[in-house]
Amino acid sequence: MRVIVVEDQALLRDGLVRLFTDKGHDVVGSSGDTNGLADLVAATEPDLVVLDLRMPPTYTDEGATAARSLKTDRPELGVLLLSQHIDKSSVVDLAAQPGFGYLLKDRVFEVDEFLDAAQRVAGGGSALDPKVVSALVAAQEEGPLARLSTRELDVLRLMAEGLTNNGIASRLFLSARTVEAHVGNLMTKLDITDSDERHRRVLAVLSYLRATR
Repeated sequence: MRVIVVEDQALLRDGLVRLFTDKGHDVVGSSGDTNGLADLVAATEPDLVVLDLRMPPTYTDEGATAARSLKTDRPELGVLLLSQHIDKSSVVDLAAQPGFGYLLKDRVFEVDEFLDAAQRVAGGGSALDPKVVSALVAAQEEGPLARLSTRELDVLRLMAEGLTNNGIASRLFLSARTVEAHVGNLMTKLDITDSDERHRRVLAVLSYLRATR
């Protein structure tokens, strides 16, 4: 996996570079801000860009803005945002796109899970931090999700984290067939009928995020 790391904190940036390198991945670039990022991506052709959400000069949403630009120009590029705090408003439109992840920085210390999420995003999957997803669930109001059962909402929450049906089955101690049935039911309740399975999951997550923002 070819990786670019963009993080203004030098210690964390160096740590991420070493983490990826030690696990056999190729870090093709690193930076402390987003200046020149598009040119760096064009020159190195990475599979994944890891970005801090808040960076110089304003420390607000520079990372999210850069991620949005990268995904517009290169939809196939994996983009993984890291943040110290939960910030739902900056990433709702990004979170439903294939090849996007949003994790809290403390996830980096859970090395295997972090690398698994990074590789999933690089491969076109998604990865939302469980704490972010839990916050979204806690903020749920009346809307499309009100039609879902508690178990269907559990399944959708794990879909938002990026888990496959088999991964969801393992997490919830259910059979894969039961999870498949729950997925079919929640797709019907959310009026999602597209025939492309990946696209249907993205639309379901998008419904989830919009309903809980």
